Amino acid sequence: MDFGVVMQCNPPASRVVELAVSAENRGFSHVWTFDSHVLWQEPNVIYSQILAATRNVTVGPMVTNPLTRDATVTASTFATLNSMFGNRTVCGIGRGDSAVRVLSGKPSTLATLRESIDVIKELGNGRSATINGTSVRFPWAGKSRLDVYGAGYGPKALEMIGQVADGFILQLADPAIVRWTVERVKQAAEAAGRDPAAVSIVVAAPAYVGDDLDHQRDQCRWFGGMVGNHVADLVDKYGGDGAQVPSALTDYIKNRQGYDYNEHGRVGNSHTAFVPDEIIDRFCLLGPPERHVERLEELHALGVDQFAVYLQHDGKDSTLDAYGETIIPALAPTVAARS
Repeated sequence: MDFGVVMQCNPPASRVVELAVSAENRGFSHVWTFDSHVLWQEPNVIYSQILAATRNVTVGPMVTNPLTRDATVTASTFATLNSMFGNRTVCGIGRGDSAVRVLSGKPSTLATLRESIDVIKELGNGRSATINGTSVRFPWAGKSRLDVYGAGYGPKALEMIGQVADGFILQLADPAIVRWTVERVKQAAEAAGRDPAAVSIVVAAPAYVGDDLDHQRDQCRWFGGMVGNHVADLVDKYGGDGAQVPSALTDYIKNRQGYDYNEHGRVGNSHTAFVPDEIIDRFCLLGPPERHVERLEELHALGVDQFAVYLQHDGKDSTLDAYGETIIPALAPTVAARS
């Protein structure tokens, strides 16, 4: 299993770079960031600094969107970074949440998202894409290699991701929901004539290592509110009776009273009191190292290729240390020096 970190681009950007270097030095393979250019600083600028300060990590957004980012510009950005630093980028993309809603917009359609994934994949890998009826190609990007991962929760989004994306991002770590979503992505890939095993699975969630469970829950309660935005959209579209979307995902938002994007992803925000402790325990990884290892082994058995740690709490450095010293080594295969 690979490991990543997910960060907001809070100023100073040097702190984001510092945490990225720390993550690489502790065995993490991926550094992801939010992409919400009004709430936080511009991630594409910061990626270049992370890549310059590290040796091996892959960087990318979790997640960008096809509305505030034109697909051709997104592809050009990552192909350029690949040219400068080697092929060390990945593009996570969804329909759009905070980056769009802060501007009073609405998420894109799945058709627009699908078209953007196709364009970014083709251009980002040095191939031609059809734009407005014209075949377009970056003449300088023949060596660029870029995987595009789709993020989503609903049945139609999961089907589309399985059909066209290189990977799937699920932003929560509940094993039951992981099983349900991964099965649908893999089934869609197989039905489309693709190799299901070739679709990489990334689960991303807050992880906090320590013994004070009540404090950890309070530090991670924001995550249930963020996921609740997407769940509310699912309930509007599919209903909340469990027929098309599991009740394990939808039931907890019944007491949700709206959302203030000024506090998006922030610890202690005022609109997540509806999130119960049980949801935090299911969606996040909390507690001592052995609990993290146990959950990660369960996720790996469900087909998860990478676990990405959201670092939005007051234990960033200690959690990175615990993962590097104890948790990542516990999940690594044992290789003998002599046989």
